[in-house]
Amino acid sequence: MKRRSYGRDFGLTIRMLATTGLLGLLYVGFALALLQFAGVGIAPMFVIIVAIAFFQYFTSDKLALRAAGARIVSREEAPALHDMIERLCAMADLPKPKVAFMDTPVPNAFATGRSPKHAAVCVTTGLWDRLEPKEVEAVLAHELSHIANRDVLIMTVASFFAMLAAMLTRFMLYAGMWGGGDRRDNNGPPIWLIVFAVSAVTYAVSYVLIRTISRYREYAADRGSALITGAPEYLMSALQKISSQMTLIPNQDLRKVEGMNAFFIVPAKVKSAAAELFADHPPLEKRIAALAEIARDMGRPVA
Repeated sequence: MKRRSYGRDFGLTIRMLATTGLLGLLYVGFALALLQFAGVGIAPMFVIIVAIAFFQYFTSDKLALRAAGARIVSREEAPALHDMIERLCAMADLPKPKVAFMDTPVPNAFATGRSPKHAAVCVTTGLWDRLEPKEVEAVLAHELSHIANRDVLIMTVASFFAMLAAMLTRFMLYAGMWGGGDRRDNNGPPIWLIVFAVSAVTYAVSYVLIRTISRYREYAADRGSALITGAPEYLMSALQKISSQMTLIPNQDLRKVEGMNAFFIVPAKVKSAAAELFADHPPLEKRIAALAEIARDMGRPVA
């Protein structure tokens, strides 16, 4: 049996298709509402949305790396990291992605890109310095599983309209506060209030849908890492180390990288239990428990 199937999760694929369909319907309704109530022309809106979507699709890996302040490194600069990724790609039957380093003491890693042939894997200097080689490999296998499942692209595209809705929500709220957008439609409520309500509902539903699939994709990538490496105990150890070391990082360093939390293997901010419903990632305890179950099924040691 090829290792290629090990890194992919068909349950995640079904969920991504379902979530994408629901988000598509939601965004169509969002666009129609703007067309009807805000007087936005269909041609300008279509051109703008398509242009931004294409730009985001073809530059998603570069944008993510730039946003993180990461840089591509050559084999000469990081031979050990390149060797690890090449070995794991051979095991998972994946093309080798670009390799990047992010200069921060925060121990973490992330993957980005629109397809397995156009992807990048980035590790932080904090992770490279704090984890053992086997633990780093387990983290890299987790990120390669994200690439194999193509969930990075889905998350990037799905987040676009959510961000647009959030921006419109804030803009219309300010417009209402400062007396703008008073034009009414058939003696109904002000236009700004209608657009604000539609944008707020779109953002709220998108938020829940995106985070639901975001949590599942982390479980899928954890499982993919365990199956690619054949040693889930190393990912368990890595997750525990990353989480514990995170508490030792100064707050100013954590704040610098919080914008990448949705992509990181472990968020760079400790969340309360009350915020679990809206978290990007499942609780660490549940991830460890799921990996422990996989380890028992594989006959591997569980700490």
